[in-house]
Amino acid sequence: MPIKDYILSFFTDFVKILGEMSPYLLLGFFFAGLLYAFIPQKKIERFFSGKPLKSSILASVFGIPLPLCSCGVIPTGAAFYKNGASKGGTVSFLISTPQTGVDSILATFSLMGLPFAIVRPLAALITGVTGGLITSVVTKNETESRTWHEQKQVKKTMQQKVVDVFRYGFVEFIQDISKWLVIGLVLAAIISALIPNDFFELLNLPPIVQMLLILLVSVPLYICATGSIPLAAVLILKGISPGAAFVLLMAGPATNAATITMIGKVLGKKSLLTYLSTIIVGALAFGLIIDYTLPVHWFTGITQQHLGHEHHEGLSWLQIVSGLVLTGLIVNGYYQKYRSAKKQKPVVINQQTASQFTFSPIATKVVRVDGMTCNHCKANVETNLEKLSFVDSAKVNLSEKTVTLEGTKIDMDTVKETINSLGYTCR
Repeated sequence: MPIKDYILSFFTDFVKILGEMSPYLLLGFFFAGLLYAFIPQKKIERFFSGKPLKSSILASVFGIPLPLCSCGVIPTGAAFYKNGASKGGTVSFLISTPQTGVDSILATFSLMGLPFAIVRPLAALITGVTGGLITSVVTKNETESRTWHEQKQVKKTMQQKVVDVFRYGFVEFIQDISKWLVIGLVLAAIISALIPNDFFELLNLPPIVQMLLILLVSVPLYICATGSIPLAAVLILKGISPGAAFVLLMAGPATNAATITMIGKVLGKKSLLTYLSTIIVGALAFGLIIDYTLPVHWFTGITQQHLGHEHHEGLSWLQIVSGLVLTGLIVNGYYQKYRSAKKQKPVVINQQTASQFTFSPIATKVVRVDGMTCNHCKANVETNLEKLSFVDSAKVNLSEKTVTLEGTKIDMDTVKETINSLGYTCR
């Protein structure tokens, strides 16, 4: 096939996959905004402590619909733990949340069908509760010296909450996942264009071998729950077993090298081992159930219908408009991030300038913080630093990886301890 045909096939497949997912993604982003505005973090973290079974179930139930990938769930989970959540409840949240989200469930239904859309949250619930219970048992003798910090109660009007729905769902959340969503779409389109259909069937690898190979790649690498969907769908189209595709959907979003490092640092080695073991065993178990006990057409029919090259129907007007809107929102997200980075440049005050402000007791300090990747990182760092009595305000600049602190008699040792306890590294 000439190169221009491959290029044309790539763009055709990219547009087709984007169009198929866009209406459901936009609806998912709206629900994500609703969850953010009307069920804020301070309302759910109180349920993450208590008896092991109760805290594990509640943490998983709350975590499943939340639109957090591992880049955002780790700092959120670390903040829960710092503010009084048990290790069991925290691990349940860390396992169940990145596997799914209201946006990824809807997008899974759009490309991969109802069975996959049902199995994903079910697997997240079962593995989350299991991991939380095991963590509670293996860490029961570990001492935890932490203090519960009540967050400041900020009441918002209904108008402010409506603004938050659209600001978070269609700006901040898209900023967090757009990079990985685009990467997933591009990789899916490349695989679709270059690899022949039934490629994996021709290799004749047993399903369990396919799962282990996918697992080997998925655990250390990062891909978000939504970005993994087009990849998994196209791999099924190329002949990979549905169970192996599910391993990618489950293990890819839930684990990566950065996540592993941060969990070990914040929760300890026992919790980390439980976290990894639960995800690996759970992914393989559900993959085997899909391949060996359930009808295969449940998991392949929709993908063949939507993405198979023999399917020549064009995109509907709704899919075209949704694709254009989603593309515009992604571009806007990057533009807003660029504008925000320019506005938040830390101000360096030299000795001569500082002498003009000797009358003010307010001090300004800028610290470097490594490990912040998204708006959830930003919110967690700012919130926990502003709880310190000597900090009046904390402003994170994600692009520069800095935090600008304002306050009186800022205790840098306490600042560093607070930041490091969240899983980041303060310099």
